[in-house]
Amino acid sequence: MADLPPLREVIARHGLSASKALGQNFLFDEQLLDRIAAIPGDLSGKAVLEVGPGPGGLTRALLRAGARVTAIEMDTRCLPALEELGEAFPGQLKVIQGDALKMDHAEIMGGEPFAVLSNLPYNVGTALFTRWLGGEEWPPLWTSLTLMFQQEVAQRIVASHGGSAYGRLAVLAQWRARAKLAMKVHRSAFTPPPKVMSAIVHVTPTAMPNGVSARTLERVTEAAFGQRRKMLRQSLKSLPGALEALDSLGIDPQRRAETLSVEEFVSVARALG
Repeated sequence: MADLPPLREVIARHGLSASKALGQNFLFDEQLLDRIAAIPGDLSGKAVLEVGPGPGGLTRALLRAGARVTAIEMDTRCLPALEELGEAFPGQLKVIQGDALKMDHAEIMGGEPFAVLSNLPYNVGTALFTRWLGGEEWPPLWTSLTLMFQQEVAQRIVASHGGSAYGRLAVLAQWRARAKLAMKVHRSAFTPPPKVMSAIVHVTPTAMPNGVSARTLERVTEAAFGQRRKMLRQSLKSLPGALEALDSLGIDPQRRAETLSVEEFVSVARALG
């Protein structure tokens, strides 16, 4: 195992500071980082994608766990620190500079199954998450997603129907995957401390329900939660066939979107073909 200098020392030596524009907040606690890296299980020899590694705090933990890490970093200031990490763990780290939202992750990973672990930059976290969970092809190439979010976003992902946190993110995360809140992280663990608490969500793919199009389900949830305070008869009336689908399924059109379970949304999407 490589004998690495403290991360604070590396950051100071390279003159790094967290960029608010890039949604950066650095984690220094090595024990906490090792706990995060352990959430998906044994990573020894396995391919891992990390987005926004910054100076490489979580990257260190992943490399210590034996993972083969591909890290996508937009901030060129962080590249020298990551290069040092690559030298300390020969053959284990590949760094790609650029915008993860503009890249084909399956292509980057060489078509090999991979786990995703990331302290996601706050400003792109939800966009990346919905992209990983979208699309018609299932199961995905990723084997699990272990992602840091603002706690409010994390709670929306794992929410059950009936509550105010329940919405499109919950349906997207739960209709063909299992999502759980794996760990809460206090704001004081970060430098600089964000204004909000954070939490880590762990998602694993499950079987895709038969006869359901991902795009159709997206359209149903977009319409339903786009006007979540209105009854379904109002929010879904612009979606051809939706009100007839509710009637055929025995779903009261006077209900609101947040009262429908994930399974009921799937049934509506299936009825719409």
